[in-house]
Amino acid sequence: MSGIMDDQEIERLDLPERAWRERLSDQQYHVLREAGTERPFTGRYLNNKEAGEYRCAGCGELLFDSSAKYDSGSGWPSFTEPASHAVSEHGDTSHGMRRVEVRCARCDGHLGHVFPDGPGPTGLRYCVNSASLDFKPRK
Repeated sequence: MSGIMDDQEIERLDLPERAWRERLSDQQYHVLREAGTERPFTGRYLNNKEAGEYRCAGCGELLFDSSAKYDSGSGWPSFTEPASHAVSEHGDTSHGMRRVEVRCARCDGHLGHVFPDGPGPTGLRYCVNSASLDFKPRK
């Protein structure tokens, strides 16, 4: 997998854990700060087909555009690519698997994972928890 981050840096948002707890719902905190996951087919943005932007629920950073969203059948919102420089990628060997975790490049919140089984043009599937997202419809 190619890393999205390069020489362009996003201004980081680092908050104390108490501030994250106050800012996020219990489910958002579990996903974004504790690398939790939603049950498949339960996320509020899974079937969203509106045009707009998917932003980080923790910090508001633009993560994905609706034009990159598709139905992967996986049970989580899926995207072919992130907005430029929006996510960072990290090796993840939890749960006895080798995966690539994706995090918000601004606040380091856990979003989900990226897999090499998506459609063209990237061939990638960014599998993202709805709880990590905030959708802004296009006007």
